[in-house]
This record gives sequence, structure tokens and C-alpha cells, in this order.
Amino acid sequence: MEAQQSPLQSPDLEARSPWSTHAGVPFVQVGPVPAAINGTIRLPGSKSLTNRALLIAAMAKGTSRIEGILRSDDSYWCLDALARLGIKVSLHGDTAEIEGCGGSWPVPSGELYVGAAGTVARFLPAMLAAGNGTWTVTGSKRMSKRPLAPLLDVLSGLGATITYKHAGQGLPLELEARGLQGGSAVLPASASSQFMSGLLMAASYAREPLSIRMDGSTVQPGYVQLTLDMMGDFGIFPVMADQGRTLHVPTGVYQGCTLRLEPDVSTCCYFWALAALTGGCVRTPHINAFRSRQPDMEMLDILERMGCTVLRGADYVEVQGAQRLKGGFTVSMHRWSDQTLTLAALAPFADGPITLTDAAHIRHHECDRISAICSELRKLVIQVDERPDGLTVYPGQPKPALVDPHDDHRMAMSLSLLAVKAEGIRIADPGCVSKTCPDYFERLAQLGVPVQFTSEGE
Repeated sequence: MEAQQSPLQSPDLEARSPWSTHAGVPFVQVGPVPAAINGTIRLPGSKSLTNRALLIAAMAKGTSRIEGILRSDDSYWCLDALARLGIKVSLHGDTAEIEGCGGSWPVPSGELYVGAAGTVARFLPAMLAAGNGTWTVTGSKRMSKRPLAPLLDVLSGLGATITYKHAGQGLPLELEARGLQGGSAVLPASASSQFMSGLLMAASYAREPLSIRMDGSTVQPGYVQLTLDMMGDFGIFPVMADQGRTLHVPTGVYQGCTLRLEPDVSTCCYFWALAALTGGCVRTPHINAFRSRQPDMEMLDILERMGCTVLRGADYVEVQGAQRLKGGFTVSMHRWSDQTLTLAALAPFADGPITLTDAAHIRHHECDRISAICSELRKLVIQVDERPDGLTVYPGQPKPALVDPHDDHRMAMSLSLLAVKAEGIRIADPGCVSKTCPDYFERLAQLGVPVQFTSEGE
């Protein structure tokens, strides 16, 4: 399948929040680095854990204290939606104190905007449906194109009335809630684990216990486990059956608690990759490598396979790069597909081609990630074979070019890794990283990577 090269994508600036940086900056030039990168970098809390914790705390009885939240576009729009629902939130740095509503939203009507946050768009409708009221839910242009039908169909079957404002079963929509009935529900597992997580998070507020069966093989099942763990922190414990394909959720109300969220492993991966590329050493503290449930921890195994040395501690991870990265293998990205682009950026510098498979669903993320990364690699004169569920990247030295992140934070961060080892690579729309890590390029600079923001014509 050939990807067509296209002009630079217009960024969806409406989804940028007040926490965004570089929103109006056209380009950034990164690298190349003159020497190995060595250092310690402390990264913010997990995006996946942040929005789960904020939404569950809002539904809980009592006050919760969530420490280590990620201050990014996605979490901003989550907090904004909660404020519009009448939830009182006090924010001090990376700590949020949330007065929960016990399952009854204080403001039973209004318009809620989720930006480009897939987690909020998939989690919030289910939690609204568990209460009573009528809300309009809108999102960014890209979020309006991302699939929601599997979850919304189930919510309709459990008692919600959903009216779509445009053609297709997605945002914007109006949701009229009269509580969830309970009983049983079936969700297709192959589209997104976020559908299952959204329904799970709301299920204990149903009038009767709810059993949820996953039909097929779950994409990124580790994120469902993150949801189950978070529910347990707030006092609700679903029971697995049928070899994990069915979850029985008892009725009950979340209880407010205090949590400290661990750093975002998805973001850590770019800095571990930086050490791998430059033959340096990067340490990320406050991660328990033996207990973390974040799926992208699998990146460490692949870095070892590529010749890196990985030190795993109870409170840190350290990656030491290799003199030359090893390739010549195939990796299934089924469980941790967010790092498909990161590995695609490492692959040109390996000693053999690397094939990435089982990632067809990432064609429906912030952009068609498989098509987009293949297009940008070809601009850099890197040989790549595109397939429906992945790609093969061959060794090669990137050539100077202006590359397009397609308004996708993970594209931008992955393209920056290619720039670290090549001359003359400029990345358009650097502000798109604010979706998960607004100060990403500043963090690169702190570690010694040359970073220069430029305007058109320079």
C-alpha cells in the first residue's frame, strides 16, 4: 500500500489548551547531537492514569487528592468538562483535589468539549450515561472523525438516548441519561481498549450488576488492566471470568482517596530511545520497573534486543545505548502500539530491517499513523514498506527535509528522534506535542539536544 506524499497538514489549533506551548510556531529544527546524551530526566504523570483518576474521583463520594497529574491538553479538557459538570477541583502544580459528586452530576445539562482527547471522548459518555441529565458533547475536527460507535451502541442498549448532530456515529452528539440498567453487554474488543475502559469505569453505578463481555482479541489489554487497578484504588473490584474475556462489575460507589500517579512511560520511551540512538545513558526516576502496569514498558525489552543495556530499579529505569543498534527482527505492537512510531524512528539506524505488525488500529488515531510515518520516512529517503497492519523500515541515513507530524504528538516526538542523528531536519507544527508533553522540546534541550524554533523562510 503506497502512501501519498501530501502538503503539510493544517493543525487543529482549536484543540490546543491554555497549557499548550508553541501553538503558533511554524517549525522546529532538532539536532544533530554532537555527542552521547547523558542525564537524568524527571517526567510528568501518565496521561492514561491522569484522566482515569480525574474522572473516577469526580464520580466518587468524598474528596480525592491526585498527585502527579499530567498538565497537557488532554488533561486540561478533562478538567474543563468536569468544571462544566459542577465538579469542584483545586489545582496546585501537579496536584488536584477533587470533590466528588457520588454519581449525581451537579449540573445536569450543558455543552462539554473534549478537544482531541480520545480518553475523555471514550470515558466521559459512559460516565454521563450512569447519571441523569442531558448534555451535548463536542470535540476537535479530528476527534469528530474517530470511532465511537461500539461504545455508544452499548450505552443506548443500557438506557441512554443518543442523538448524533452530523452523519456518522461520533461527535458531536447529544446524550440524554436516565441511568444504566445493568445486566449484560458485549463490546467488540478489536477497535480500542478505551471503549471497554469507559464502560467499566461507569458500570458500578448501574441499577443492577453489569457483566461486560469482550468479543474478540482486545487491543492493548494492558490499558484495561490499568482501568481495573484504578477502580480498585477507589474501592470497586470487578471480577474476571471466562479467561478474562468477561468482567462482572458489582454495584457500588467509588470512595475518595489519595493517589500518586507514576510518570508517563509512553513519554519516557522517547528519552530512552534518545540514549539508544546516541550511545548515551538516560535515567528516568520514580518508575518501579517491576510493578508498573503501563503497556509501553515493553519498549525496554526491545531496546535490550537492539543491544542496549537496561537497568531496572524499584524507583528508576536507566537505558544505556549501544555502539550500533541491532535490527533484523519482527515485533508485534498489538499490546503497546503507541510506540510503533518510536521504533520506526529507531529502525533506520539499526544494522538490519525492523518489521512492526499488528497495529492496524493506529490508522484511526490522531492521524493514520502507519500511512503518515511511511510518508515522512520517504521524504527523508528512508526505504519503508507499508502494509495494512504495519510497516518494515530499512537501514539508511536520513536526508535533510521538512517533515510533517500530521497534527499528531507521537509523530512529532518520533520525528525528532530521526533529527537527532541527521542534518537539516525541520519539523512543522511543534506545538502539537502539547497533547501529552507541552515542554517536550525544552526537555530535549535540557539534555543537550540542539533545538531551534524557526519561522517560515528561515
